[in-house]
Amino acid sequence: MPEVPWVDGILSAEQVAETAASIAAMQEPSGAVPWTVGEHTDIWNHVEAAMAMLVGGQVEAAERAYAWVPTLQRADGSWPMKIVAGEVEDERGEVNMSSYFAVGLWHHWLVRRDIAFLQRYWPSVRAGLDWVVSLQLPFGGIAWSQQWVDGRPGPAEEGALLAGSSSIYQSLRAGVALADLLDDPQPEWELAGGRLGHAIREHRDLFMDKSTFSMDWYYPVLGGAVRGPDGLDGLELLAPRWDDFVVPGLGIRCVDTNPWVTGAETCELVMALDALGDQRRALTLLAEMQHLRSEGGKYWTGWVYRDATNVGEQADVNWPPEWTTYTAAAVILAVDALGETHGHATEGSGIMRGTSLAPHFTELALECGCESAGLLS
Repeated sequence: MPEVPWVDGILSAEQVAETAASIAAMQEPSGAVPWTVGEHTDIWNHVEAAMAMLVGGQVEAAERAYAWVPTLQRADGSWPMKIVAGEVEDERGEVNMSSYFAVGLWHHWLVRRDIAFLQRYWPSVRAGLDWVVSLQLPFGGIAWSQQWVDGRPGPAEEGALLAGSSSIYQSLRAGVALADLLDDPQPEWELAGGRLGHAIREHRDLFMDKSTFSMDWYYPVLGGAVRGPDGLDGLELLAPRWDDFVVPGLGIRCVDTNPWVTGAETCELVMALDALGDQRRALTLLAEMQHLRSEGGKYWTGWVYRDATNVGEQADVNWPPEWTTYTAAAVILAVDALGETHGHATEGSGIMRGTSLAPHFTELALECGCESAGLLS
């Protein structure tokens, strides 16, 4: 078994390998990795699970997961939003999900250095990102989904999601890195990435308002668009709402109005903090969310805690009562990120820090009314 990541005093290599095996155990015969047994699969969380299985020693399962991805891709490059047991449950194309294969494929390259693997799946990544950038809005955000009617593409949904667009920014940088490696330049992705990064940094008010969700708070940092010199911009963005979302000793809330902490969001914030160089708080959060660890290395989705808002109601329970692959995957990737400085990491450790991705994009040909940072040559 390949050497897997670990973090001193929090999770051992054996525990990480056990968690990766727990994801593989929920993988369907087709290669699909659902949220949990019997639940739906979406491409974003499926790819995240493949990344985690790869660094957790489940290489065969990870590569079966990647082989499944193109089988659900449509002629326009998109993927359906929900698949249950191989059948499409929600036909809509969601841009964030349809872009993330680029991150997974670049991550596989960092870990395995298998050029044939990249060449095999590059056409799928290219088609997906071409479709995603076709839905860019004038202010730079990406329309969050496209309707499908009678099995055919319909109109784009109105509005862009900040968390989703922030993840797409990372996907575009991964896509351009792949394009450069394979000598297949994609200048339109670079142009779209520059406009998207500008929107995330300067026009967050133009995205759909999902500010009650913690993902909208930290994803501009995690996706890489908001970091700045020495991470100062990212730390400044996180500071005002830290106490709204972080629950000491437990993790972070999924939604600021509910006494419910979730493991995946906590570990994503861990990776955002690591990218900013704030390993102290990242390590604390990773350690504190381990109360969600269960038998066999599985992870509960979240925990409802007792506070002034739910006195007398059901509290101090794991909810939903399920172990989810995406939570386990986020744990493994957070361990790999922090393992570089506090234990052991794989060659894929920097995927969220973006150190191996294509450079940040120049802000060109803006349509939001702001002055462009450069001129098209």
